[in-house]
Amino acid sequence: MAARGHVQDPNDRRLRPIYDYLDNGNNKMAIQQADKLLKKHKDLHCAKVLKAIGLQRTGKQDEAFSLAQEVATLEPTDDNSLQALTILYREMHRPELVTKLYEAAVKKVPLSEEYHSHLFMAYARVGEYKKMQQAGMALYKIVPKNPYYFWSVMSLVMQAISAQDEKLAQTMFLPLAERMVEKMVKEEKIEAEAEVQLYFMILERLGKCVEALEVIRGPLGDKLTSELQSRENKCMMLYQRLQRWPECNALAHKLLLKNPDDWQFYPSYFDSLFHLMDQSWSPPEEGEHCSEGLVHHTVAEVVRFVEERIKGEDGKDSRSLRGPYLARLELMHRLRERGCPEESLLGDPLELMVQFFGKFGDKPCCITDLKIYLHLLSPEQHIQFINRLSEAVPLGEQGEEGFAFPEDTKALQRHLCVCQLSRALGLHHSLDMDGKLRLITELKAHYRHGLKFGKHALKTELQFSDMYCLMAAHVYIDLWTETGDENMAWQCLGILQEGLSHSSSNAQFKLLLLLLYCHLGAFEPVVDLYSSLDAKHVQHDTIGFLLTRYAESLGQFAAASQSCNFSLRFFHSNQKDTSEYIIQAYKYGAFEKIPEFIALRNRLNQSLHFAQVRTERMLLDLFLEADIVLSLEESVKAMSLSAEDDIPWDNMRDNRDLTVFTNWDPKERQLTDEHRRQSLEEESVWLRIRSLTLRLLASLAALGHTSSQQNSEISNENGVGDKTSVLSSLLSELSQTLQTAAQIAEKHIQYPFLGPPSTRLTQALSSGSCQCQAAALQLSVHLQELETAGLDDSSELQTQICNGFKSLVVQLQEILNKCKGDLLEMKESTLKTRPSLLENLIFFVETVCIVLWMASYCAKILRPLKTSLQKKKKKKKDANTALPVVVCGFQELTGSLQDLLNQALEHIKGQETGMTALKLASLTLEGYTQEEVSFTKAAMDKVQSSYLRSLQEVGDLLKKRAETIKNLKI
Repeated sequence: MAARGHVQDPNDRRLRPIYDYLDNGNNKMAIQQADKLLKKHKDLHCAKVLKAIGLQRTGKQDEAFSLAQEVATLEPTDDNSLQALTILYREMHRPELVTKLYEAAVKKVPLSEEYHSHLFMAYARVGEYKKMQQAGMALYKIVPKNPYYFWSVMSLVMQAISAQDEKLAQTMFLPLAERMVEKMVKEEKIEAEAEVQLYFMILERLGKCVEALEVIRGPLGDKLTSELQSRENKCMMLYQRLQRWPECNALAHKLLLKNPDDWQFYPSYFDSLFHLMDQSWSPPEEGEHCSEGLVHHTVAEVVRFVEERIKGEDGKDSRSLRGPYLARLELMHRLRERGCPEESLLGDPLELMVQFFGKFGDKPCCITDLKIYLHLLSPEQHIQFINRLSEAVPLGEQGEEGFAFPEDTKALQRHLCVCQLSRALGLHHSLDMDGKLRLITELKAHYRHGLKFGKHALKTELQFSDMYCLMAAHVYIDLWTETGDENMAWQCLGILQEGLSHSSSNAQFKLLLLLLYCHLGAFEPVVDLYSSLDAKHVQHDTIGFLLTRYAESLGQFAAASQSCNFSLRFFHSNQKDTSEYIIQAYKYGAFEKIPEFIALRNRLNQSLHFAQVRTERMLLDLFLEADIVLSLEESVKAMSLSAEDDIPWDNMRDNRDLTVFTNWDPKERQLTDEHRRQSLEEESVWLRIRSLTLRLLASLAALGHTSSQQNSEISNENGVGDKTSVLSSLLSELSQTLQTAAQIAEKHIQYPFLGPPSTRLTQALSSGSCQCQAAALQLSVHLQELETAGLDDSSELQTQICNGFKSLVVQLQEILNKCKGDLLEMKESTLKTRPSLLENLIFFVETVCIVLWMASYCAKILRPLKTSLQKKKKKKKDANTALPVVVCGFQELTGSLQDLLNQALEHIKGQETGMTALKLASLTLEGYTQEEVSFTKAAMDKVQSSYLRSLQEVGDLLKKRAETIKNLKI
């Protein structure tokens, strides 16, 4: 709450205790205090609003809203009430109501600068750009201050950006904004840098690059001082857009003379050279080359310029700058791309890289600098290159193990760089199994030796030798993926756990551990690992997929709920936060940031991950609670779930960071654009299946709601026919999507281990759960037809429904059979995991839930039909007591479902008993130190404990579902 200033008004003194209670989170006392005050002062509007805030915060939203509306209809103009109502509406996520408040206040107090500016900000929160423009001008008329005028101009620009019709933006909004700024320029009223930035933004969006260039190079450009080289950067961008390559070249050359380490100008310098060569440009015979000065238009001149910068660095006593040396490699790369013979002028790439390593090999950035130019070496040179670099690494005497170690951190960094370059050249991958195991031993030895350099490091600092540990883990993963030997995975977990014990803040260790545990089917250890990463803000969108992909599929329902909440909390707060950022940008004149904030908001709203988490969270809540805590209909209502599609399929954004893992693999083993495209396609199809399942369940709930409320004749008038048609159209959409999914599954796409995880799609199809769920939902349409037809004239339909019941039981039995087998088993002193069995068990649980909901709907339809049939028989005194076919079929179905659940619970019990009996301590891991064995066994214990937790959660849920079968009696 806003801190109150010096109190003069007696009302402020009276309200002070309520503010204090609200600030301290004591909402009940705030409500009591407000009630006391209102007994004495009935017309104290602010006390009513403060009471409403207390009610809102204690979950009584409806009461709070009606109280607030009582005050709002009186159109208050006192500052306390307006501020309190603003806070309340923001907490209710109803910012549009704030605009109405201040519209009324401005009408009553038309000359208040404060209320006008609050009104402008209220419009900014809801993105009403046209009204913002009008409010800005109204403000400027009352108080002629520049910022208010430019608020109005910026609102015009925002109308242009958000306009659906690009033509309207280019012919109306932007030209009007340009004229408004030109008026201020002519009257020499431009005061601040933000105003020049805005003028530049308008001209740029209008494509008036020449005019924009004049502004930047003219007196207004002098105001651009907040960023270094702001003018030069803008000039460079405009020259490139105008394709004025001579000016581009000359400006880049001039700026590089000033600072030869400023990398951003090297690409512009080289680009402009090649454009000039393509145009066969030559300088005029007299006068300057161009307005920016001298132009280098031949390769020889550019080579000479780069060599001169390098000579300048070589001759320095202080540390050399990397820019010129990298520029030489970049130029060589570009000349080779174009097939220019002048490449030879620069020298031999191997020698140049060795020279670069000699100068900068002790910097951690050396690997990333050189990695992108390794393609300049021919395959025959790879081993020679690594040997040459190794000669430049100062190592001590060989120890007992036959390894020589570096004496200080700089030598360690050089040695590490050589190892990383070897891996990037594919030399690690080409080793045989024994060679890889020897390499791991060497990397571990270097890792442990290097720990002595970081003995006194803070907890939050990384160890100097951490990368050796990570690389050893990568080699273990190579061995695991190539040989399928799960021992390698356990050793990998062991070395990473050891690394984490010495370097508890290393995010790469945590990420790789997280991935390995998920691949082994253990989700329990992952929750703590992810929360210790302390992902901030947008990272919930970029790396959240690592967590949410595996949570539910590995049977940890409570953790899955928590994981989804992590992400959803961020996505929902993004809406509110972005509005605040936009308001701050207006206040401080950071106009160029406003479109960026809006782009960020759109990017997050259209995020694939957001849509996935939203859908999975709702499905999970239904699986865990529907018909257990609340009925399916009530659950669907509580979620405000409908059969409508709210996913922006056409604008879907894949914001996943698929390069979050440190990776030194050679190019042919890395993630390709094709992989990314396939992964996005697979994710979208799986999301569509899940979304359709969710919408079908919403439709089923709507049908169930109607059939329980009315009987069949009236229900047809009330649009059940319409609801059935929604259900049918969703079912046909699901069947088409499943066909697409089957085509994707047939491709058997394999992503790199450190690439995107595969979705659950292939396994969902191979287990048969998707097909069984669709069949169960399809039956609900036939049941609706039965309700309309009645039991007397529907023998064919009844037989069809009974066959459907039998088929469901067969399919469920098949899914359950695919879950059987040991999840964890010890064989010849190795521990083997079978996570696919656990994933199949989860599919069984999900499918059983959907079949039970269909059965519950069936019971609702059959009860009244059976009752009316019995009444008819009584009237006719019909002695024939044979039950209708469909009723018998339904009773068989419920009996079979009970059997299936008992089978599943028996299987789970057997697994729990077997797994608890496993004596991991008796495993003998030969050839490893005591410390390594303890870390590896600790990882095994975590996996065992996680499997037991999963089985327990699945068992508990199935027991609750088995209870619900008792309610299916007709």
